[in-house]
Amino acid sequence: MKKPLVKVDVLDASSEKSKNNSRRKFIKLGGLGIAGTSFLLYGCSEEEFNPGGSPDMPDPTPDPDPGMEVFDLGSGDVGILNYAYALEQLEAAFYTQVRAGAYYAGAPQEEKDLFDDLYNHEVIHRDFFKAAITSVAGEENTLPDLEFDVSSIDFDSRDSVLATAMALEDTGVGAYNGAGDRIADATYLTLAGKIVSVEARHASAIRSLINPDSADFAGDDIVNPENGLDVAYDPSEVFDIAGDFIVTEFTANNLPEPMTGA
Repeated sequence: MKKPLVKVDVLDASSEKSKNNSRRKFIKLGGLGIAGTSFLLYGCSEEEFNPGGSPDMPDPTPDPDPGMEVFDLGSGDVGILNYAYALEQLEAAFYTQVRAGAYYAGAPQEEKDLFDDLYNHEVIHRDFFKAAITSVAGEENTLPDLEFDVSSIDFDSRDSVLATAMALEDTGVGAYNGAGDRIADATYLTLAGKIVSVEARHASAIRSLINPDSADFAGDDIVNPENGLDVAYDPSEVFDIAGDFIVTEFTANNLPEPMTGA
């Protein structure tokens, strides 16, 4: 399949073009897949990732709808990695814009330090994903760089930045919790367990900035008070949060469904 030509610009609130791209252009769903936000490899070695894959890994070759000109994420674990890579790109783009905004420029040093850490994590994860998927499946099966529209976010406003950061990080935790039974390779499943713990720390740090000295870092809206578990999100819930930011179209027609007996 011909790889789509996409722009890599991040459209900020001052861009006239961004105002014309406000409608959702995220992904078209065929088979219901997973919602992974950031296959964050912070604290994971190259050996743990095992880019050579395993004999049990499903065929990574995407199988898009005939005639489609947009990229399809593919099937099996490679499709899941591509999905996670899309959301890693979004998070990296968001934190890049945060650090360019007036809120960050005037923020207390403690808050700047936190956003620097989050930015560095997400950029590393984004770049690692691109290299890792290319190693496993080839460049032709790796999601291209995406274009984002962040015009709905006021990067000069602390409230706007923190609310968006909380939404993205909370969504990441919920997405991973809903992804475990769709991952076939044991190495990737182990990594996902590490990743979700780090994403939860991101989310808690942002929530503590919003409401210091409270229980909001693990609030009842995100952690079930009856069993102490974080929420698990369906892909449609993730799309509701992330979809309006992603301009470049791609499809997700072949992502795996939950495995029987998982």
